[in-house]
Amino acid sequence: MIRVVIVDDQALVRQGFAGLLAVAGMDVVGEAADGKEAVEVIARTRPDVVLLDMRMPGFDGIWALRRLRDDGIDIPALVLTTFDEDGLVLEALRAGARGYLLKDITLEQLTEAVETLARGGSVVAPALTDRMLRALQTRQPPSSDVPSGTTRELTDRELDVLRLVASGYSNREIGDALFLAEGTVKNHISAVLGKLGARDRTNAVLRALHEGLLR
Repeated sequence: MIRVVIVDDQALVRQGFAGLLAVAGMDVVGEAADGKEAVEVIARTRPDVVLLDMRMPGFDGIWALRRLRDDGIDIPALVLTTFDEDGLVLEALRAGARGYLLKDITLEQLTEAVETLARGGSVVAPALTDRMLRALQTRQPPSSDVPSGTTRELTDRELDVLRLVASGYSNREIGDALFLAEGTVKNHISAVLGKLGARDRTNAVLRALHEGLLR
């Protein structure tokens, strides 16, 4: 059973998400109303995934992500918000978020995203991806996220896979688009992560854009 902490300043929203996750067979082990309380609850309960609102009075979601990172607490955080500004998406991902979705998603999309993060993956709403990529092309990621120096050269097939990853495709969808077995897609993604020195799919996209691979 996946253990989840919900962070949102609105009690009704927290209760709603808790009820939905319970229906999906997940265990809500804690709730918090702001970033400071979130850090305390997460440190105490050590959940598998955190659902995190961005804009909250006082200590917001970005503050919580940075504090967790500074404290060495590596819990996958899925940002769930009504705000889709490019800058906020980038700031959240650079602060350590593993996913970014809008609150108009379905229960199926929510549970799939939580399961993806619990398995070590990343999720960004497809509707935000193109805008995010365009914004990233004009912004220099901080050195803590993207090291200086060149990366090992990607093959044409690896670039094809990376472009589809950047567009929000799942491994199965990438396989269907490129006529590859899902296992082959996983191998290509592993190779891309290794060559780019990336910890996950989202970070691989950040690094590829920094290197000019997706322009």
